[in-house]
Amino acid sequence: MANPTDAATESDIKLAAGLAANAVDSLPAGALAGKLADARRHARPLRVKLGIDPTAPDIHLGHAVVLRKLREFQDAGHLVVLIIGDFTARVGDPSGRSSLRPMLSAEEIAANAATFTEQALRILDSGPEHLEVRFNSEWLDMGMADLLALLRTATAAQLLERDDFAKRLAAEEPISMLELLYPLLQGYDSVAVHADVELGGTDQKFNLLLGRDIQRAYGQPAQAILTMPILVGTDGQRKMSKSLGNHIGVTDAPQEIYGKTMAIPDEAIGEYQRLLLGPQAADPEAAAASSPRDAKRALARELVQWLYSSEDAADAERHFDRVFVDREEPEAIEEAGFDSDGGIVHLPGVMAAEFGISRSEARRLIDQGGVTLGGDVLGPDEHDVPEKRAEGAVLKVGRRRFRRLRAS
Repeated sequence: MANPTDAATESDIKLAAGLAANAVDSLPAGALAGKLADARRHARPLRVKLGIDPTAPDIHLGHAVVLRKLREFQDAGHLVVLIIGDFTARVGDPSGRSSLRPMLSAEEIAANAATFTEQALRILDSGPEHLEVRFNSEWLDMGMADLLALLRTATAAQLLERDDFAKRLAAEEPISMLELLYPLLQGYDSVAVHADVELGGTDQKFNLLLGRDIQRAYGQPAQAILTMPILVGTDGQRKMSKSLGNHIGVTDAPQEIYGKTMAIPDEAIGEYQRLLLGPQAADPEAAAASSPRDAKRALARELVQWLYSSEDAADAERHFDRVFVDREEPEAIEEAGFDSDGGIVHLPGVMAAEFGISRSEARRLIDQGGVTLGGDVLGPDEHDVPEKRAEGAVLKVGRRRFRRLRAS
C-alpha cells in the first residue's frame, strides 16, 4: 500500500503539522498530509467531520477545544461538517461510561440540538462555504436491509475490544445491544457525509478508527483522524462537565467566565492557554515570567475577549476586583422577583428560579453557610424569611451570584 505522504509536498506536510498541533493522535501517520495533498490536486476543500450528540443543552470550554480546532480547518479553507446526533442521542454514546446512559425524549433532543448548534456558531465560521450542519436522522432512520448491511461491517469481538466494554465485561456488568450498535452508527455517519477527516476527544479514538473500517467496507477512502485532549475542569482534577459543576460555559456571562477562570488551579493555566487560545494567546515567554495570579488574569481576559469583546473583558475584570479583591457588592445587581406565602419567602425556590439549580442544592448551600441575605450569612435551615426582610435585600449565593430581591 502506498504511503499517504508520497504525493504530499513540503507545504502539505507543514500544513498538516500545524493543523495537528495539540492533537493527541493524528492517525494513520501521514494520512492528514495525504488528504491535504489530494484536496489540493483536485482543488476542493476537505470535508472535516465532528459528530456531537445533543445530550445536554449547553456548550462549555471542554467542547470548545475541538470546535476551535475545527475553526483552524475552516480558516485553512476547508469545510466543517457538523453532525448533530439527533438519532444517535436516542442510543447513547457508551464512551467512558460504566453503565447504560439514560434515554432522552425526542423533545429534549430537539431542544438541546437547537441550543447546541446556536452556541457552536460562536466559535465556528457559519458561512456556507465553510460549514455544513447535518442531522444524522437523515440517514440512520434506515430500513432493516440497510441496518443488516451495516452490522456486517464489524464483529462482536471487535466491538468488545473497546476499553470501556472490556472493563464492564470483566466486571460482569451489562452491555446493551444498543451500546454495541452505537460505534457502527457513528462510523456510518462518516460514510453518509463522505468524511475526509474526523475529529473527536481522546475518548472517541475507538469510534473514529472504526469509522475508517466502515468507510472501506462501503468502498470509500478511509478518513484521517485527530483526537484532541480532554480539558480539565475548574477543579483541576476531573474533565470539564456540567454535571460535575466544574465547567465554564461559552455563553456564560463575561463576569462568570472571568471569575470561574480565576478559580482554576495554577497548574492548569498553560493547558487552558494552549488548547483554547492557541496562537492568539499572550506571549508564552511573558506568561511564563509572570506570577500565576497575573497569568490567570491574562487568561481570563483573553477568554472573555475571545467569546465576547475587549470591552466586556475590561468590565469583567473591574467587576472581579470590586467583588473579590475589594469585597464590595457589584455596581449593578440584577433584580429578582419573589412571591410570598403568608408573608414568608421561600429562598430555595427563588434560588432555583434565578440560578438554575435544584431546590435541594439551594437548601444545601444555605445549610453550609454559602448564602447571605442583606450581608448576613443565612444559618442552617434558614430557608424561609419574612417578606419584610427580603424586600430590597441582596441575595448572594456563593462568591459570584447576586440578586436584589423585589416583591412581584
